[in-house]
Amino acid sequence: MAEILGLGLTHSPSFIKPDEEKDYSVFRSLRNPNLPEELRNPSNWPEPMRIEFGEDEGLSSAIKARERIVNGFRKLREELDAFNPDFVVIWGDDQYENFKEDIIPPFCVMAYDEMECQPFNTGDGGTRLNVWNEPGDTTFKYQGNRTAARALVRGLIEEGIDMSYAYKPLHEQGGLGHAILNTLLYLDYDRKGWDYPVVPFLVNCYGSRVVRNRGGAVQYEEEFDPPGPSPKRCMEVGAAVARVLKDSPYRVALIASSSWSHAFLTDKHHRFYPDVDSDRARFEELKDSDFAAWSRISIDQIEDAGQQELLNWMCIAGAMQELDYKTEVVDYVESYIFNSNKCVAMFKP
Repeated sequence: MAEILGLGLTHSPSFIKPDEEKDYSVFRSLRNPNLPEELRNPSNWPEPMRIEFGEDEGLSSAIKARERIVNGFRKLREELDAFNPDFVVIWGDDQYENFKEDIIPPFCVMAYDEMECQPFNTGDGGTRLNVWNEPGDTTFKYQGNRTAARALVRGLIEEGIDMSYAYKPLHEQGGLGHAILNTLLYLDYDRKGWDYPVVPFLVNCYGSRVVRNRGGAVQYEEEFDPPGPSPKRCMEVGAAVARVLKDSPYRVALIASSSWSHAFLTDKHHRFYPDVDSDRARFEELKDSDFAAWSRISIDQIEDAGQQELLNWMCIAGAMQELDYKTEVVDYVESYIFNSNKCVAMFKP
């Protein structure tokens, strides 16, 4: 019988650049010509947002948030090393990276042999500024596990899940979009090295905006795309993954990676700040291990709250419910000015 560990974290790009650069979403929003004029004045912001922005335009808050979340990364890595998995499965969204106009599946298992990425390469010979001061040509090599990935897909199909899979990347150089790659960078924040084979499990979280917005904040198309998978379906898929792996000979870490509500996806807040209240409700349910509550959420509710990427966590919630694991919250950090709220958690027998 298998042994399974569950982990949840964020892959937010905000932890790549040094905080002193102040590359915060609030400034990008303020440059948006469509932002209502009254929101350009901090006196009209929600009080917690004004406090977070403070007298130094958010720098102190950014430093504190990084300290808490990076401490969470380290705790997850410590747990992961103690567990010593045969491989890890990472649920992450594809943000118009491999999922583009030619094919957009709801889910896809990447059954790669290996992945080679240069996350700090700007593509023109330059270096993307990063907190590790690593040059643009720094190459990260990750091993896949095609045999285990194939077995997982076969098992899911036998479970009634029509699962897509790929043996090579369609578009993204190196094969890994930022949801998976940043997760690996953050779980190796102290650069101890990474020896665990990786099976990326991509989710079409962006659904109605995946091509319309090309995975980001800017609208390129007028019409919405078809929706992504519902929370209930993500949980069903996660539960099926748990059942398949329970009967395998492997030690597996299941990892969900995303921030929660995103400011640039929250239309009702003029794409200025995330839906803190809705995230807080989801957090209370998660903290209480009330996974069933998440299965009752509609895709319309998800999109209204800007919680598209939370679908990655819906997958692990389904798996943990199937395994009857409980949530151990490591940290939960709310933010109005840094684009998204972030949770770090683990799930153990």
